[in-house]
Amino acid sequence: MPRQPVVRHNDYRSLTPPALGEWDPRLSVSMVVPAYNYHRTLPYVLAGLAGQSYPAHLLEVVVVDDQSTPPLELPEVRPENTRILRVESGWGRANACHLGAQASDGDVLHWYDADMLPYREEVEAHMRWHHLVDYAVPGGDKRFVDPDWLFGLDPAEVRDRVAAGEAGDFFPGVPHEEHKWVEGYWRRTDDLTLAGPRAQRVHIGMTGSVTRDLYRASRGFDPQLRLGEDMALGHELAQVGGVFVVEREARSWHLGRSQVLRRAEQVNRYNDPYLANLVPAMRPKRRKHGRSYEVPYVEVVVPVADRLTDSEVAQGADEVVACVDALLDADFSDLRVLLVGPWGRVHEERIQPVEDPALELRIVHRSYRGEPRVSLVESAPGHCPESTDAEFRLTLPDTSHAPLPQALQRLLDDLERTHHGRRTITYPDGAEARLERIAALARVERVAQVGDDRDELMEEAFGTGSYAAKEVGFVPTEERDLPRFVLKPKPAMSPEKSRALLLGTPASETPVSDAPVAEPVSGEESGRRFRWRRPGH
Repeated sequence: MPRQPVVRHNDYRSLTPPALGEWDPRLSVSMVVPAYNYHRTLPYVLAGLAGQSYPAHLLEVVVVDDQSTPPLELPEVRPENTRILRVESGWGRANACHLGAQASDGDVLHWYDADMLPYREEVEAHMRWHHLVDYAVPGGDKRFVDPDWLFGLDPAEVRDRVAAGEAGDFFPGVPHEEHKWVEGYWRRTDDLTLAGPRAQRVHIGMTGSVTRDLYRASRGFDPQLRLGEDMALGHELAQVGGVFVVEREARSWHLGRSQVLRRAEQVNRYNDPYLANLVPAMRPKRRKHGRSYEVPYVEVVVPVADRLTDSEVAQGADEVVACVDALLDADFSDLRVLLVGPWGRVHEERIQPVEDPALELRIVHRSYRGEPRVSLVESAPGHCPESTDAEFRLTLPDTSHAPLPQALQRLLDDLERTHHGRRTITYPDGAEARLERIAALARVERVAQVGDDRDELMEEAFGTGSYAAKEVGFVPTEERDLPRFVLKPKPAMSPEKSRALLLGTPASETPVSDAPVAEPVSGEESGRRFRWRRPGH
């Protein structure tokens, strides 16, 4: 079997899909239509799907009734293979789409909302990409319209006119509104071909499709999300190597304005904390300093077994702790550290503590067991991209070198500017640390065949670069300065002098204030509470 074409970054212009109507379809597709109380528009959606150019025997429609009141019923005019799936647990579009995916049978999953009216070639335009590569994620083109005119037509007439290629003649004289933010981003990035990793941020699920294999490889829709599920799914599909395609021939009418357009400010305010926590690529929604998130931007893998179990390595825990503390001390705080070691050897049996054979392990274990950004794991996650949810992974060969505070952020900036997939940091002894984009690893694994050189594929698909450790701020761990608090016994300082130090003014220039001043209570209460007096009293 020939290898699939390799798309560089998100530039799918290297692929040439077959012309509409001039190719031989073979893949089946499941249209998953989530619907909650869409009694009025659903008959027209199904009528449009009944008029598609894609072969009817390869088309399945699963309407997922998300507990509508009254329950939805299938209209007479619909595709031959159409059925209703009733939601029994959970609610929301993400939950409905995920249930529909699990219950359907097609090779391709095509999400389609219950207030969309397709042109004749909508499904075919999507499917021609999936016949080229199994990692394409096409998104269709839509226009928002007032649907009142449509409701005067019989669904059978809508089906026939769609099948005749006349869907573009619907809504005569009715204003057509585009999805301004999405369309604007498409124009600025030449339909996402220049967007690189940021293409995932405009994944539009209401007209999107994906192979079932790619969806299963990802974590799929998060059923707990009520809004923002498309962007979250875009991240998941990027993580497994997806390429985001703008398919202008997959056209649809959106019957009414979307909630996002009608209430954009409120929707964004609701979405921001969810997307900030779950989608590392949405960095503008994250704090630059001081925060950690449910899904980190970078995962750092630190192997420590050699340093902690080799009897010839004296006080190996000191180096490990210094290296890990240097990572946590970085200006860039959006990370998770995986410490890989035989932690099962840390026991609670009676033993003289300083004679414990597992002493070095125990010191590191005790140092980080309560640190939320550090996980103690028995084995490395391996090279499999599905083993992490982070955007990047830094794998250290050992703890002999540690980054200066700005080093990691600068390397990440370098990768972001170039859209590359990997940076290799070479230590003086020849050992290598690797900073890798998880989406790039996944793309390589998806196209690689037996005998392929994965480093060459990485260069072809994303590009790579290499630096000496010293020139990018990775220094010997013992040279990495990690300041500590220094507390020396000294007499108590007067409130006036302490205030002057706090405000940065000489004691003699300390302004007089009418604010209460705290002074210690004498006697047995001294040191436990304060009483307040006004200056001059």
